[in-house]
Amino acid sequence: MKSQKCKGMQDLLPEDMLRFRRIEDVFRTCCLSWSYREVRTPTLEYLHLFTATGTLTPSMLSKVYSFLDWDGWSGERVVLRPDGTIPVARLYTDNLSGQELARLFYVTNIFAFEGTGKENRERWQCGAEFFGGAKFAPDVEIILLAEEVIRRLGISNVGLQLSHAGLVKALLKELKLSPGEEAKMTNRILEGNWQALTRAKSANPEIDRLIAALLDFKGKSSSFLHNIKASFPKASQGFKSSLEDLINVTTVLDNLGCSYKIDIAAIHGFEYYTGVCFQFLAAGESIGGGGRYDNLVPLMNGEDIPACGFALYVDPIMKLLPLEKEKKGESEILVKGKELTPEIVEACFTVAESLRDAGHPAELDFTGREESNYKWVILVSGKEPSPFMLTDCIQGRQRDAASMAEILKVVGEG
Repeated sequence: MKSQKCKGMQDLLPEDMLRFRRIEDVFRTCCLSWSYREVRTPTLEYLHLFTATGTLTPSMLSKVYSFLDWDGWSGERVVLRPDGTIPVARLYTDNLSGQELARLFYVTNIFAFEGTGKENRERWQCGAEFFGGAKFAPDVEIILLAEEVIRRLGISNVGLQLSHAGLVKALLKELKLSPGEEAKMTNRILEGNWQALTRAKSANPEIDRLIAALLDFKGKSSSFLHNIKASFPKASQGFKSSLEDLINVTTVLDNLGCSYKIDIAAIHGFEYYTGVCFQFLAAGESIGGGGRYDNLVPLMNGEDIPACGFALYVDPIMKLLPLEKEKKGESEILVKGKELTPEIVEACFTVAESLRDAGHPAELDFTGREESNYKWVILVSGKEPSPFMLTDCIQGRQRDAASMAEILKVVGEG
């Protein structure tokens, strides 16, 4: 029979869910310990929320699931959320804008149309957003929080790449392009075509040299940025301000012993980013990223409040985690009936309920299959004076029990 699953969607099997829950649990624990609070947004959002904030450029509209949400004879176009940050920014604007400082986190799925159907169209993210705060300290905070989650998951050989959307936008301004040409150049860069920027020639050779210096270098400390600052004293104020911002972030990371690589061209899809951007790489694949987006809340008619955040991509991270088997045999108990009668079935349910109430996971079986990989097997016969038989599968010993209290005592001591 042909598969009935929608193209690009995925089933998560029990083994997958073990990895998924591990990621989710570690992420949630870390966020709570950093005083972030959990939120959840709707799957459907209005399309204009993403177009007005610049997330969906005309060339990207074909990559979202969009349809008309009818309301009588009128309606408004909605989308399955293609991004996790913008819905949370909308949530903040609608509900929490009176708070000068808000740390929020979420676990959610996003949807992006991919033409072949061979890649995932539904993707899971663990994200955190920081609204308010000082200018660059929150950037460092979200980087270190994301790094802590990755470290606690046990993922090794992870690289951190830093960039800055403000620097890129300042370079575009330095080229003195017409509005139409600048828009075309921006779209090319958003699609990853950085060569378009290096091929563009300005009227000032100094600017061409600055672009080449930034795009060609892959620095590993803030000293490189200080050299850029000293070498190009006549750069625009917007460029200097963005450069100083990146210097502040990298200086703190240096002092905290956080390794990174500066790669201005590493940034992709920086539509709403305004400041420091970053991504984490492992096994040649991006497993997370984020950055600063100070203009996002104002674009939603909210307060003029700075903000930054990140998302870890659950799907590639799951591939990097070893499978942790469910541990039966050390803590699991199997309860089974000697005969399939209403009285014995009822007694089995009662025994299992009492075990669970006492904190012992218990599984019921009425098929008569061979028991294996359990610590205890409790056979319910219903025959007095000993209606229960306990088998210690680890020690290979059996004993009768006359009551539920005796079962709990034996299991508890065992």
